[in-house]
Formats: sequence, structure tokens, C-alpha cells
Amino acid sequence: MGICLATLALNFVDGLWVFSQTDATQPNDWKTFMFKLTGMLSLYFAFSMLVPIQWLTWLGFSTINVESRSRARSYVELQCRSALYSDLCVQTLLPYVSKTRLPISSQLLAQISLASCLSKARFTKMYLNMVAKKLNQTTEDAYATNNQTIEECIQQIDDGVNQITQSFKELQKIGKDGDENLMWHESNVKTWVSAALTDATTCIDGILGGGINKRELVMIKARLLNVKQMASNSLAMFSRFTTSYRASRGIKNPEILTRKRLF
Repeated sequence: MGICLATLALNFVDGLWVFSQTDATQPNDWKTFMFKLTGMLSLYFAFSMLVPIQWLTWLGFSTINVESRSRARSYVELQCRSALYSDLCVQTLLPYVSKTRLPISSQLLAQISLASCLSKARFTKMYLNMVAKKLNQTTEDAYATNNQTIEECIQQIDDGVNQITQSFKELQKIGKDGDENLMWHESNVKTWVSAALTDATTCIDGILGGGINKRELVMIKARLLNVKQMASNSLAMFSRFTTSYRASRGIKNPEILTRKRLF
């Protein structure tokens, strides 16, 4: 498209230059003059017709894309209203929602939130392992103390990774094995995600910073805080899903379903 427009523009300018150099009063140049003028006018009309169409097409697609992104953002903001960290919730879900036809099931949104939290927890664990490896290379007391703290934090985050993984699998079971198991699955997911959130909070409170440079300390706490916040948002999205699930199935008291399963 760009090459085509450039070619037309150059030919148009060339036509203007030829026209300015042509002496129309000389009979011998009359055919040349008409030939050049006709070619110039053809290029002019082709150019003038082509550009608006392409511009309008481009503007049309651009407007559609902007409107689509705007609708996706509005939709996600509505879904994230119940989340404690709503801005982070929107930031987490929007890349996926923008690529999917609306509306999206609340169960899928909860799964995306949990999967994102799981990914963040895994990367945080990798970063802590890197810091621990560096601290292992020194025998200073301050480093040794923090190394123990980091190792404990790694274990807690590892537990959190396992808990979020279990939660994700448990969430996928809801609706597949009968409504009488709803409360069982719901309790498991909330318990495991809450435990992961607590583990991240404990890590943040336990790292003092002695023997760790300021930049690494800030990075560690920021990553742990991000895991904590994403776990909190995942709980909110999960609660939103279970509420809508009960409403769609007409379940007013899930405890009754649980008792029926036990007896």
C-alpha cells in the first residue's frame, strides 16, 4: 500500500513538472501535451480516489479495535469490582478477555485468575532460589541468618504453589460431578488459596533485609506482595463464580446438598 501510494505521488509530481515545462502554443508539441495531461489527470484521479478509501478503511478498523478494547476493559472492570486489588485484577484479566468473545463465564475468569497467581508464585520461587544460592556463597552471620529466612520462605512459597495448583484442579471439577459436591469443592479452593495468601504474607513479614542489598530486598518483597494480592483477587473471583453458579442452578442452601451426599 505504501509503495503504491509513493509511486502514484511521484508520477503525479512528475506529471506536474512535465506540464509546467510544456509549451502549449507550439503545434508540434500539441500531441505530447495532451498525452502528458491525460496521463497526469488519470494519475491524479486514481490517487485522489485511492487515498480516501484506504484512509477510511484504516480508520474504520482502528475505531473497531478501540471500541473492542474499550468494551473488554469495561467488562473486566465490572467483573473486578469485588476484588480488593481491582486495578491488579483488571491488569491480570484484560489481556485474556481482549482476545475472547464476550461475555466470558465467571468460572473461566476465576480459572484465569488462579492460573496467573500460580505463574507468579512459581516465578517468585525461582527468584528466591537465586537469592538463596547467592547467600550460600558467604559465611557472614547476617547472610547466614537471612539465608535461613529465605529458605523458609522458599518452602512456604513452594507450599503455596502446590495449594494453588490443587485449587485450580478443584475449581475445574465444579459442575462436573453433581451439585451435591459444590460445598466440598468450594471449601477446598477457599482453604488452599487462603493458605497460599497466608504463606506469602508470612514471607513478607519474615524477611528483614540484613545481608541483602536494598535492590534485592525491594524485589523480593514486591514479588511476594504481588503473589499475596493475586491470591486475594483469585478468592474474590472464585466467590463471584460460586455465587453466580448457585443462582444459575437455583441452589439456595448448599448445606442441604452436602447433607444429602453424606446420607
